[in-house]
Amino acid sequence: MAQKTLVIIPTRLAATRLPNKPLADICGKSMIRHVWEKAVGANVGPVVVACGDSEIVQEVKSFGGEAILTDPTLPTGTDRVKAAADIYDPQNTYEFVVNVQGDLPTLDPSLIREALDPFRNPPVDIATLATPIEDSHELTDGNVVKIALSVGGDETIGRALYFSRTLIPSGIGPHYHHIGLYAFRREALKRFVSLPVNSLEVRERLEQLRALAHGMRIDVKVVNTKAPFGVDTPDDLKKAIRVIGESYSL
Repeated sequence: MAQKTLVIIPTRLAATRLPNKPLADICGKSMIRHVWEKAVGANVGPVVVACGDSEIVQEVKSFGGEAILTDPTLPTGTDRVKAAADIYDPQNTYEFVVNVQGDLPTLDPSLIREALDPFRNPPVDIATLATPIEDSHELTDGNVVKIALSVGGDETIGRALYFSRTLIPSGIGPHYHHIGLYAFRREALKRFVSLPVNSLEVRERLEQLRALAHGMRIDVKVVNTKAPFGVDTPDDLKKAIRVIGESYSL
């Protein structure tokens, strides 16, 4: 499967809470470089940075990465991934495309590999990851996306039935923290970006609900690891500097 996979990191400068965050310095390297290094370390296929701005292109090229400048007006990171995939691979050589968010500098490369596991089941359109919630605070934290997941027994892969920022499902049993790493079959990616925005997607602020609303199948690999955190604010950046700095000192 690795020979059929293309990894794309969508990124842009226009972030309201942390302007220019792809270029933010974390222990001597830009954030986008940290994410690129993690993606390369997964060793599943070529890594391309889909850039919304020429400044990011210059940064990526300065450390030897592959960068593609995409239309800055594209509405979502997934649209940026699709555009970059079409430019890099117009012949559709790669069957799978992994969308690695550009604000995950602490991402474990092994998670990229595990995100591809659900594709062993041919009907799956989109694959993603989840981890069991062990911190009770996360159950009511609206920044933590939860999944209603059809999985049982000793199974580690299940079908996503719904995603929400509120607690789902009700009743006694495990709850799952969604890890925002997506892998698409190439045709599923093409179909997804052509779909109209869904009202639930807008309401929950979760674009994966668009796929579910239109009958696309999302399967989830459950991993027993702490979910990587996205860097969206100055406080998040301080945390990333601390975590990565500590890893360098080990």
